[in-house]
Amino acid sequence: MTFRTLLTITGPNQGEGDLKLAASLCEQIDAHLSVLVLEFAAPPSGGEYAVVLSPAWLEERQADLKRLKKRISEVVAFVSQADVSADLSDDYPDTAWADEIIGRRARYADLAILGPDLLASHTLKDKVIEGVLFSSGRPLLLVPEGSRPTLKPKRVLVAWDARLESSRALRESLDLLIGAEEVHIAIIDPVEDEYHHGAEPGADAAAFLARHGVKVTVDRLPSSNHSVADVLRRHAVDTAADLMVMGAYGHSRLRERIFGGVTKSMLENPSLPILMAR
Repeated sequence: MTFRTLLTITGPNQGEGDLKLAASLCEQIDAHLSVLVLEFAAPPSGGEYAVVLSPAWLEERQADLKRLKKRISEVVAFVSQADVSADLSDDYPDTAWADEIIGRRARYADLAILGPDLLASHTLKDKVIEGVLFSSGRPLLLVPEGSRPTLKPKRVLVAWDARLESSRALRESLDLLIGAEEVHIAIIDPVEDEYHHGAEPGADAAAFLARHGVKVTVDRLPSSNHSVADVLRRHAVDTAADLMVMGAYGHSRLRERIFGGVTKSMLENPSLPILMAR
């Protein structure tokens, strides 16, 4: 996948950090920057009748729109000074529908960027993750605080579990993998049968990548009573990875929320930039 349009989402309570990050990534690969500015609509209280009669609710919505307008002005000022082509859109959705709004916008980008500002937020972060991964069909790049993100990585760690989501992440990141100096396919506790990893775990994925010119190594790793997420984090350090690539939500969102999972753990505590796809 060649990335030509990068999307970032911002709100009234955020600074320029994520905007600068997205713009710098666009400069790296000569991509277009798309910015979506969101403010969540103040929810009514007391039902529809109260909405009609409540001046406090109307005042809150007016304050929301004022903040949104101010943020739009700030973003316009930023993109006018940026050294990349850019477009700007905005919306004022109810919180319940925000992920659908984000997902629809993300369909017109190649990659959505979730930077440190968004990761430090609460509702907006969750809505961006859900909107991109479940409503757009596009990949998401998580960039934690203190990391050095790049879309020209030298060393990439691919978390492989032979599921559809992993295959999608592999395909979406193919251009990045082709340009890397080293690509490690990490398989944790592989099951050697035709319904899982095959007779030689990782061999099929490695062959697929090798045909595209990727310099690939397969690493079969035991979990040794550690979580899969912790093993991947440790291996990312061991391989000096600039980027991790992984499929997201191989289990349902409800199951991940209740029981936890690799995706949930990585979203809550990313240790390096992670490209996720579903």
